[in-house]
Amino acid sequence: MRILLVTPQFAPLVGGVERHVEEVARRLAHAGESVTVITTDRTGDLAPRETRDGFEIRRVRAYPRRRDYRFAPGLVRAIEPGRWDIVHVQSYHTAVAPIAMLAALRSRLPYVVTFHGGGHASRLRNRLRGAQLAALRPLLARAKALVAVAEFEIAYYGERLGLPRERFVFIPNGADLPAVDAPPRRAGDPLLVASIGRLERYKGHQHVIAALPVLLRSRPDARLWIAGSGPYEHELRTLAAQLGVADRVEIRAVPPEDRELMARRLARVDVAVLASEFETHPLAAIEAAGSGCRVVVADSPGLRELAEQGLARIADPVTDPGALAAAVLEESERPPVPNRLAIPTWDDCAAGLREVYRGVLFGSP
Repeated sequence: MRILLVTPQFAPLVGGVERHVEEVARRLAHAGESVTVITTDRTGDLAPRETRDGFEIRRVRAYPRRRDYRFAPGLVRAIEPGRWDIVHVQSYHTAVAPIAMLAALRSRLPYVVTFHGGGHASRLRNRLRGAQLAALRPLLARAKALVAVAEFEIAYYGERLGLPRERFVFIPNGADLPAVDAPPRRAGDPLLVASIGRLERYKGHQHVIAALPVLLRSRPDARLWIAGSGPYEHELRTLAAQLGVADRVEIRAVPPEDRELMARRLARVDVAVLASEFETHPLAAIEAAGSGCRVVVADSPGLRELAEQGLARIADPVTDPGALAAAVLEESERPPVPNRLAIPTWDDCAAGLREVYRGVLFGSP
């Protein structure tokens, strides 16, 4: 199959959608499919074409340079008829999705869409999501399949779009942390808490920092590792200094391609916290749970689903430092549960999508 994956942004930029597309593209290419990723570049500084891991990457200019609207009219010309058999549109939040869907229709190419719900640093952008979905409904309704990476998305988007459940297919993200040799956690070891994710306000790292002084009253040895990078770092460091815990907070990202390092760091973590306002299918929480960490999450979509599956504990409200500290402390006193989760792999994810493409093109799995 000649498969085109269209995504608003891609490596070297870092994020959940970027990781999803790269992992899937690599595996589809290794399975013998012809794979192209078309993405956008707001700067004009990235290579317009490159090849990696058996698939091609093409970049078109997007505007404006300093806003994440991703208006990329060049997509229309880039999505040429005859070059691909199927188009897979990733994420609906920017101008990329409607342009790509319109270009696919114009070229008479079947297309599927993965929502990748997620959150955004802009409260206005979050409030406009409903209007975006309403505007995109005619195009989404013509997709050959709508892919949800979390179970709740099927009901959520089905209700808002007025589309039946059979139009959706559930294919979760994968996780691929390697097994590492690490000393077992022991009673008496210092307490290490991790807050994992890009450094944006909506990710909620500030709530974990705010809970640290409360936690230190019971566990004076506690430390916090904030695993991520992003534009909110200065505010997080300022808050830690104001609360007098700067010496107990480490802010350090792990390179996304260094899966062994991430596995080794998680092996030392007692409790992982995800205090995000919105997540769809949080890879960080799933990988932490699979590494034997106790997991505490906010009561928000996606994270709530993990709690319902018994993979995490909800701290409600996560904005209350006392409530969050109490949840972390109680989880830290419970024994680690290694291998408690049969985590879907990226191989599973790519295989599921390959079956969707084959069903669209050939009418059968």
